[in-house]
Amino acid sequence: MGGDERDAVVVGAGPNGLAAAVVLAAAGLSVRVYEASGEIGGGCRTEELSLPGFRHDVCAAAHPLASVSPFFARFDLEARGVRFVQPEVPFAHPLEGGRAVAALRSVEETVAGFGRDDARAYRALVGPFAESPRALGSVALSSHRGLPGGAARGARVVVAAPRSVTSLVGRFRDGAPRALLAGAGAHAMRPLDRALTGGVSLLLTGLAHGVGWPVVEGGSDRIVAAMAAFLAERGVEVVTGAPVRSLRELPKCRAVLLDVSPRGLLALAGESLPRRYAAQLRRYRYGAGVCKVDWALDGPVPWSAEVCRRAGTLHVGGSLEEIAVAEDEVARGRHPERPYVLAVQAGVVDATRAPPGRQALWTYCHVPAGSDRDMGEAVAEQIERFAPGFRERVLARSVRTARAVEQGDVNYVGGDIGCGLQDLRQTLARPALRWNPYRVPVPGLYLCSSATPPGPGVHGRCGELAATCALRDLFGIRSVGLGPSPGADPVPSRSSR
Repeated sequence: MGGDERDAVVVGAGPNGLAAAVVLAAAGLSVRVYEASGEIGGGCRTEELSLPGFRHDVCAAAHPLASVSPFFARFDLEARGVRFVQPEVPFAHPLEGGRAVAALRSVEETVAGFGRDDARAYRALVGPFAESPRALGSVALSSHRGLPGGAARGARVVVAAPRSVTSLVGRFRDGAPRALLAGAGAHAMRPLDRALTGGVSLLLTGLAHGVGWPVVEGGSDRIVAAMAAFLAERGVEVVTGAPVRSLRELPKCRAVLLDVSPRGLLALAGESLPRRYAAQLRRYRYGAGVCKVDWALDGPVPWSAEVCRRAGTLHVGGSLEEIAVAEDEVARGRHPERPYVLAVQAGVVDATRAPPGRQALWTYCHVPAGSDRDMGEAVAEQIERFAPGFRERVLARSVRTARAVEQGDVNYVGGDIGCGLQDLRQTLARPALRWNPYRVPVPGLYLCSSATPPGPGVHGRCGELAATCALRDLFGIRSVGLGPSPGADPVPSRSSR
């Protein structure tokens, strides 16, 4: 695997590894990328998982974070052929009795069906997060080591982050707004009474109002294709089907950037790592897994509530109390009878995802880490509960258990698609307690995966921030074409070797 010398090598071609390569190549460096699997993209791929003609996103499907990512703003995805399409309803939450509650594109539309007191409470709680989504995104997608310039209005996320969902919802009288915030907060994959779940809920709900929850026309892999095209234009070699088992296998270079989990970092460089740093990596905690279920349907999901039929994303789990029970069960290592189900029906705005008249439905539910249980029936029951006749629409389904999810991408340890437990400590100290989280205490080695701030999601920021750090440290380059611009997030500069 050695070969001719390069300025930099990137191991792992997920969205963050590719983003790192883009920044390095834009600075004029010679770069090579190694990817263990047969294709690039990691969780940002689109495949025919159920039947021919049905295109399912392998992991990432809806993209509110990509919409406010400073990296993608500078890279200009739309100019590179990536078209984000907006469902009329960003996300909806079906309830018993054929009812539903939905996060619409404006706060006022959303609260129109609430009681007066609940409408007032929702405006006060969520409204500020919807007012300045770009500023909100620049803080949420930062290095967490200082506020980005000009993002003071978005700094409220710093104050809200430690909140739990249960601490937020006590102000509401009706179950509908409580369920709405619970469904968004459950994206944290933790019990709803835990710190940070409320911050996740406010961030995602505020983005729904501020920028929507778009899908990519044609599939999420269009994002990866745009970055791959940029790299090809600059002569970057991307080698697939090339697992790296040791850093010694890499060609001679000045910088190595790893889009791997902390477990992967230990496997690649354990013998070179300082003992204290390696011990922190061994203590790094991974979260719950997911069981992914993709469906080929002979028509749209027959949701009882009309607003659900117009939604791109749905949180299926019933009341706040039901979702809380399901997430508690998972945290205790149990499989809930009625799991919280995340569903994306991209076909409401993207006809390319399935043959005419058909629909490709994307779903997953949370399960204990490493689970090998097929949750397809449990997911079907939850959808049928709010969409009677759903089963009759099913042409085929494809199931990947949490164990299979990890087998498909080793960064998803135990099926944890967030590459690490999302509690408050690990949000601030990913993957170890250091001022600069991207520098590995080995000369020329950097970590650029979702195990570094700002964490999971398709936004490219982990890769961008790690690459910017490497450029400054090793090549004396402080700015590149898509690199830090006025008001961009500062990369930690304090020495921490």
